[in-house]
Amino acid sequence: MSVLVFVEIADGKIKKAAYEAAYYAAKTAELTGTTAEAVVLGTAGADELANLGNFGIAKIHHANDARFNTFDSKAFAKAIAEKAAGADIVVLSFGPNGKLLAPRVAVRLKAGYVPGAAELPTFEGGTLKVVKNVFSGKAKAFYQVATTKKVVAVSPNSLSPVKGSGTAAVEAFAPAVSDADFGTVVKSVDKLTGHIPLTEADLVVSAGRGLKGPENWGMIEELANEMGAATACSRAVADVDWRPHHEHVGQTGFMVKPNLYIAVGISGAIQHLAGVNQSKVIVVVNTDPEAPFFKAADYGIVGDAFVVVPKLIEEYKKFKAAAH
Repeated sequence: MSVLVFVEIADGKIKKAAYEAAYYAAKTAELTGTTAEAVVLGTAGADELANLGNFGIAKIHHANDARFNTFDSKAFAKAIAEKAAGADIVVLSFGPNGKLLAPRVAVRLKAGYVPGAAELPTFEGGTLKVVKNVFSGKAKAFYQVATTKKVVAVSPNSLSPVKGSGTAAVEAFAPAVSDADFGTVVKSVDKLTGHIPLTEADLVVSAGRGLKGPENWGMIEELANEMGAATACSRAVADVDWRPHHEHVGQTGFMVKPNLYIAVGISGAIQHLAGVNQSKVIVVVNTDPEAPFFKAADYGIVGDAFVVVPKLIEEYKKFKAAAH
């Protein structure tokens, strides 16, 4: 039972979530008594690819084709499915691109598909069982895939890959895709710089209507910058254009699972909680002691954000200074 993982890159660098998918694939291969191989599409350096060997990947099939530097779900799915023809299990990340890719790959392979795996799988009696969170993280479900071929998409920030030592052989891969397979034409790209993408963030500082207006967001950004965190917001804030929609987290926005999620001035509606309740540690700052978010919080501060956040910034600066 062979395992193949799609390792996504951006600007020639392997994404954090892709390392998690690679680790999941390697551990799955260990369970099933085989090896894990990877497929990489697009331009990437040899050192970057070789690092995958430290996470248990034995071989890398690299399509060093500049056309793949721009994501196109149709072309990518065709290339991945071609290389996956000899694999029994295909692993991808359940990030924004993976959500488009995985179903396409599953259809091409006539494979069973489990989205959003949240833990390493189990393998007993020749049966692979995939673990995922259900009911907005309130329960776990174990999925047994009956098809010969299986596609699993791993939720970002669900695993903590353990880096070991190893080498991965890199083999050139020329998928049978034509220019016609690339249906998306990119005229220009405006990239957000100086900010950590929410889907890659280990730390997130988020705020809601309790900040009273967009002019007060400076302290949230300052706290995030000091901590090396991403900034986020509630849907209500994005809907009134206080903050851009790419910062909206919740059931209808980005689902995040950082190590630390700080919520400032957010009441904690169920839709918001559904998108953040898989965070490892949640800290809530709110003036209302009855705010629903406190029930989901690991730590809570009942207080005015305009008093608490500046104090957090001050104390964190002291902490950093002492650490150096």
